[in-house]
Amino acid sequence: MSKQLLIYTRAQAVSSQRHREWSVKSGGTYEFAREVNSIPLTAVEFMSAAGEYPIVFAGSDEQLMPLAVMGMRDKENLFIDADGKLDATYVPAFLRRYPFVFSSQDDGNNFTLCIDETFSGCNQENVGERLFDSEGEQTQYLKGVLAFLKEYQVHFARTQAFSKKLKELGLLEPMGAQFTQPSGEKLTLTGFYAVNRQKLKELPTEELEQLVKNDGMELIYLHLHSLRNFNTMLGKIGIEESDAGVSEEEVETVA
Repeated sequence: MSKQLLIYTRAQAVSSQRHREWSVKSGGTYEFAREVNSIPLTAVEFMSAAGEYPIVFAGSDEQLMPLAVMGMRDKENLFIDADGKLDATYVPAFLRRYPFVFSSQDDGNNFTLCIDETFSGCNQENVGERLFDSEGEQTQYLKGVLAFLKEYQVHFARTQAFSKKLKELGLLEPMGAQFTQPSGEKLTLTGFYAVNRQKLKELPTEELEQLVKNDGMELIYLHLHSLRNFNTMLGKIGIEESDAGVSEEEVETVA
């Protein structure tokens, strides 16, 4: 399987025949995400992620999803340090599930558990957690992985529905943010969507009430507030917050 899903290089279906002697040592490094500047985020993660990452929306139609922005440039992740450690308190579930992922050949009706065999933590030296026991049965570790990915998939589907609703309400607009580097050069980040505050205020009362009842309003405010985190990221590349001045009110449409 070719490079896909941002961080997966060669995902193969997990089987007792192929992976009976395999173990996985995970959590030691996030080097696999070094060149990823945004990570898919589910709605249930907004509360934890909003304190550290700018949360934006990207994609189109059924593929529209929230993203945690982790870099200002292509192939840049400002949260991965020189040792491959994640310089953040909250680790998005998209990263935590690696090297595992579900694949589907029938539009999501059935899923197959896969593993990225190129992950440095995969081994046959019994280092870390075994996938299968000596009888070829799934270990508790692998069962736990399956449970985690099933839960992730449920939240992923709910998040897609939330994102689709925002688009249907006409709340999402193409947005961009422009920053001035110390050299005077302009740095522009585009290709994402954000909720338009004015359009939110203009929604009919019944739509506003529905957003409040289904927790959509809370998610929207977390998204808007999280845009302030662009300032923190800019500090990682030597741009002072005063030079950027980014807040949820100041992220503007870029022509």
